[in-house]
Amino acid sequence: MAPRSYHAPEDLPASVPVFPLGGVLLLPRGELPLNIFEPRYLDMIDAALGGDRLIGMVQPKIGDQPSATTEDDDEPSGDDTPELMRVGGLGRISAFQETNDGRYLITLTGLCRFRVLEELDTTTLFRQCRVSASEFGVDFKAHAGEDQVDRDKLLETFRAYLDANDLKADWSSVTRAPTEALVNGLAMMSPFGAREKQALLEAKDLNERADILVAMTEMSLLRADEDDSSTLQ
Repeated sequence: MAPRSYHAPEDLPASVPVFPLGGVLLLPRGELPLNIFEPRYLDMIDAALGGDRLIGMVQPKIGDQPSATTEDDDEPSGDDTPELMRVGGLGRISAFQETNDGRYLITLTGLCRFRVLEELDTTTLFRQCRVSASEFGVDFKAHAGEDQVDRDKLLETFRAYLDANDLKADWSSVTRAPTEALVNGLAMMSPFGAREKQALLEAKDLNERADILVAMTEMSLLRADEDDSSTLQ
């Protein structure tokens, strides 16, 4: 059976399983690899694979944040039912692998953002929410708003961050990337905390997300310079 296509908010189901994970961001057409091993989330993946393959990534409420810290530990810990932020990112399982030790290695490809309307009272081990993407119709339009982004400024800031942290990147691939993929990819990979990631998620459009990302990176670089200056004194 051919995978279902989603072209507008009304194409989405009214409710989706949700995966609460702090500090993790899923944006439209971005790819998020996840390592799944806890029984309730294995059940969640099984249910999604047997249905429309959709999973909602949503951060726990700021200040109540189970978080992913390593590639080997992608699942939340601590409170089993933290209160959820109201906006998350919806993705479709686009790659799936089962390991010999019973884990699932999956990739979610971002479709759109969604607003949590209410959490459902269910008998499943995993959490489910009634959601709406009606205010995020722009997310279904690939490349929307690219012409508004100051791409040169974004690249300049990213290069400064790499240089300041002695990091390397395939610069030819970076510069060839479409602007939407560049902005959303950098936002998803950024080292910022849960509050900053939520701000990037909730940006009204691609241009605002790029501006927020540049501002956060510049502030990070400024703080690093001030710390270095203090150390040398």
